[in-house]
Amino acid sequence: MKKILYMASAIAFMACGSSKTTSSEDANVDQAAKYAASITAKDLGKHLFIYASDAFEGRDTGEPGQKMAVAYLKDFYISEGIVSPLGGDDYFQEVPAEWINKNVRRGTFKDSENVVAFIKGTEKPEEIVVISAHLDHEGIKDGEIYNGADDDGSGTVAMLEIAQAFKMAVKAGKGPKRSILFLHVTGEEKGLLGSKYYTDVDPIFPLANTVCDLNIDMVGRIDDRHKADPNYVYLIGSDKLSTELHNVSEAVNKKYTNINLDYKYNDENDPNRFYYRSDHYNFAKNNVPIIFYFNGTHADYHKPSDTPDKINYDLLENRTRLVFHTAWEVANMKKRIVADKVEE
Repeated sequence: MKKILYMASAIAFMACGSSKTTSSEDANVDQAAKYAASITAKDLGKHLFIYASDAFEGRDTGEPGQKMAVAYLKDFYISEGIVSPLGGDDYFQEVPAEWINKNVRRGTFKDSENVVAFIKGTEKPEEIVVISAHLDHEGIKDGEIYNGADDDGSGTVAMLEIAQAFKMAVKAGKGPKRSILFLHVTGEEKGLLGSKYYTDVDPIFPLANTVCDLNIDMVGRIDDRHKADPNYVYLIGSDKLSTELHNVSEAVNKKYTNINLDYKYNDENDPNRFYYRSDHYNFAKNNVPIIFYFNGTHADYHKPSDTPDKINYDLLENRTRLVFHTAWEVANMKKRIVADKVEE
């Protein structure tokens, strides 16, 4: 049914581009499905085979390969006409080496940067929906490149496709009511540093105005637990701070993507403690509702063998569409979602 739905949406999309559509006809089009159809396995793969290539040298924090990665992201946003919230052609939130080295336990690192892009809301521009993924990986160790295709090239390219889909909606006069901040953070592998810098030192937008953070970290592979039924994704934290965000997530999945939402790692007693191990946590600790999208670990996790040829691009497409649909719904709801579980 999912494939039929998106094929129909894509046909409707092409038809809209070739002929004039009356407002009444347009009202009958599912706008979310229409723009989600632009998120494709082919385009995700095109980005990832570049972003997780040897040329980017594993994207180690502050190193030349990471500088190539941030340039790639900036160039994408410029090419799509998606602006920076910092103004002009400045898409980099600088994260100084001095601050980084005060916040790491071992090693000495150079200046780095988060990459930020922005779509302004049409009705409630002061309310911000953040979509995040970390842009860095492990770099080169013992002469081997740690490409980080799944960790977190998959989340990074998912963000690019989501941003493009939202921009297409904007061009058609269907932009989101709330603003969207696309936040690519550095230094996650060194201790969630880029997201910590954003939330604790220099939030571009007030955290009080931040509706939620949808964090995408490893969404392109299948773990051993789901080999027999790979249509899944782990969701972590969706119900921790906002019952409403959790319910929205469940509803849009049921309507559009039909993925098995696995909450195994959402358990407070899970020994892996993944809730504390990716960039969403720096938002959650500040009482911003979050969802962490994750495929679990696998044999290539944090190894040189985490390469783009091992990504399941059909799964990556559908998981990316799930994040897009969730962001679309949250950004277009009449009222801002309520963080009803925040402890005073």
